[in-house]
Amino acid sequence: MDKVDLCFAPATELAGAIRSKKLSSVEITSTVLERIAALEPKLNAFAHLAAAQAMDAAAAADSALAKGDSLGPLHGIPVTIKDLEPVRGMPFERGTYLFRGEVAPADNVAVARLREAGAIILGKTTTPEFGWKGVSHSPLTGVTHNPWKLGLNAGASSSGAGVGAAAGYGPLHQGSDGAGSIRMPAHFCGVYGIKPTYGRVPQSPMTPSDNTVHLGPLTRTVADAALMLKVMAGRHPDDQSSLEGPPADYPAQLANRPRAPRIAFSPDLGHARVDPDVAALVRKAAEAFETELGWRVEQVKTPWGPKGPELARFFWPAHYSRYADRVAESRDRLDPGFVACFEAGQHITLPDYLKMKVAKLAYCAEIHHFFEDWDFLLTPAVSVAAFPATQLQPDHWPQHKWDWMSWAEFSYPFNLAQNPAASVPCGFTASGLPVGLQIVGRRCDDLGVLQMSAAFEAARPWASARPPIA
Repeated sequence: MDKVDLCFAPATELAGAIRSKKLSSVEITSTVLERIAALEPKLNAFAHLAAAQAMDAAAAADSALAKGDSLGPLHGIPVTIKDLEPVRGMPFERGTYLFRGEVAPADNVAVARLREAGAIILGKTTTPEFGWKGVSHSPLTGVTHNPWKLGLNAGASSSGAGVGAAAGYGPLHQGSDGAGSIRMPAHFCGVYGIKPTYGRVPQSPMTPSDNTVHLGPLTRTVADAALMLKVMAGRHPDDQSSLEGPPADYPAQLANRPRAPRIAFSPDLGHARVDPDVAALVRKAAEAFETELGWRVEQVKTPWGPKGPELARFFWPAHYSRYADRVAESRDRLDPGFVACFEAGQHITLPDYLKMKVAKLAYCAEIHHFFEDWDFLLTPAVSVAAFPATQLQPDHWPQHKWDWMSWAEFSYPFNLAQNPAASVPCGFTASGLPVGLQIVGRRCDDLGVLQMSAAFEAARPWASARPPIA
């Protein structure tokens, strides 16, 4: 295995190589860090690279193996953490000058579990300011570039995580998703990302975002995502919304196919605009579940769909009101789009919020009733392919001061309703840009979404596709 191949190797393969002593953690980590050093001036996926600490941890991992210590499932495997999650001793700046220089005193739960499983933390990956938008740019870290074409949007808010997965910065990358922030980078960067059911991966501290932010993995293979998700998942007392039941053994059950799944397909949720090249690739991918996997897929109407935009455009600015004191003192250092979004929420009253909360709960109930008749729903992951990362919308798309969600109508419904949803690579546009198919499952059926993703991956492999970077 040459150095580049090692950087793109899946965690499932590297774990076995470490245990059999065919590869050392020091060898893997140093090779990945070498690649990061060579490409970071171009891609800008890291908010903080902890190279020295990573090498120390890798040496300790090799020492533990030599002594015969008990090994975790991720022993010696490199992983990155999005800079919306605290990692002890590392900067915790959240893409904004407002928190520049802040250092986290402790790991959050997911990070602690990754460490306990033996993972080597490489550093913190980039995110837009507060994770507020789906575009890979922040005032603090600048543009994070799409590895398929520099200058284009890599997706967000898990920007650096998506780029890291695509560019060979090791196999495992932690992301979070409040309105599509795992699935959008997966779509734009041509990798796999799954937003599990809300509460599957606990949060500590919890965020006041009305239970819409889901933590999950971005990887090059479904098996790696299953491995990483199993490590992070499971209830925790710090998070009262964490799911009580233990996570399934995702890696062990991944190859089992759902029996006669009822699969629905919606090209537009009854209201969403989709670029023709994206729509064509997604339709062909949906057809593959019939032609290549032997399952029936039925195009359906989703009566709840058109109600989503009003809800999303209400709650998104409403929840950023919590930064009111900081915005007032630092407006000139903030993303102008974030300021416009924040200002759009300033007129919202408590009665307004409670009224819309009732409407949201009814909307979520409609989605869950839909899934009484269907096991899975297939849609586009995102309406457009990558566009310039300095813009909120593509040039041919309706322009708005802050509304980037007009091209992400397929993702946020399943944050509101808390369903598991994944973006799987399903092809490239004529200009060579990746496109993702979204697979949505019933609430708590994370295993089913992983299994459907793995079945599609087996029929239409994607992990060998690498972006045209050095």
